[in-house]
Amino acid sequence: MNESTETTALAKLVIITGMSGAGKTIAVQSLEDLGFFCVDNLPPVLIPKFAELIEQSKGKIGKVALVIDLRGREFFTALSESLNHIRDHYTISCEILFLDATDGVLVRRYKESRRRHPLAPDGMPLDGIHQERKLLEELKGWATQVIDTSNLKPAQLKERIISRFNHTNQQVMPINVTSFGFKYGVPIDADLIFDVRFLPNPHYVDALRPRTGQDAEVYDYVMKWPETQAFLQKLLDMLNFLIPQYQKEGKGQVVIGIGCTGGKHRSVAIAEYLGRMIGSSDTEVVRVSHRDSERDRH
Repeated sequence: MNESTETTALAKLVIITGMSGAGKTIAVQSLEDLGFFCVDNLPPVLIPKFAELIEQSKGKIGKVALVIDLRGREFFTALSESLNHIRDHYTISCEILFLDATDGVLVRRYKESRRRHPLAPDGMPLDGIHQERKLLEELKGWATQVIDTSNLKPAQLKERIISRFNHTNQQVMPINVTSFGFKYGVPIDADLIFDVRFLPNPHYVDALRPRTGQDAEVYDYVMKWPETQAFLQKLLDMLNFLIPQYQKEGKGQVVIGIGCTGGKHRSVAIAEYLGRMIGSSDTEVVRVSHRDSERDRH
């Protein structure tokens, strides 16, 4: 019963529209980070097909976001008819997110990007902005959420959208902890890099050399030193501070790289430890991987 209720609550269709240059690209990227299936620049006449897709998926596709750019009166009419059709035939929560900004801000954004306004390709951007604003006036009145992006930075807009459409009690952040060897290069996708080459090295213990930090003997060797315990305490304090700040900023995920010389002993043990400690929180989903631990196995 609880599963069914949750699936129904997640069945949602969000229409993203508004003024050109007001931030629709950031909006759709933010919803994509929340697990929405997103389609850009969809003709309004196809909206009922996506409502049917949600309905027939039986909860497998529970969240869809569609970016609609209105380029003429016929598009506006098609959107109106499509939304009425959804309300009459489907049990789907349908919302309209309208993004707006002042004329001055929109003109500045067009000049900075050197783009032409779609409604005034051969004229002044302000002419296209006035024409588009008049066209969208009625649609703005239909919107369930209007966001003025004039004074918002991209990160602030993303935070607003995530706050509005993230309906879980807590935002779950994916955290990837990966061990690596510096001699094979630093992971280019890591947000945070920690060098543990200062710790005593199991490589110089003959019985431990062929093993990895996932083996109990190597793990215990790395963990037994006072400098290891002091480092881990400071590292966890730092991560416990940083991760909520990343969540607040709306960051989609965090990749933490732990490096030693070969990526086989010390970094692997520390990564395993972090995976267990960070993974005990309800607000993160942690995945631990070891990029280089098997490189010189043979």
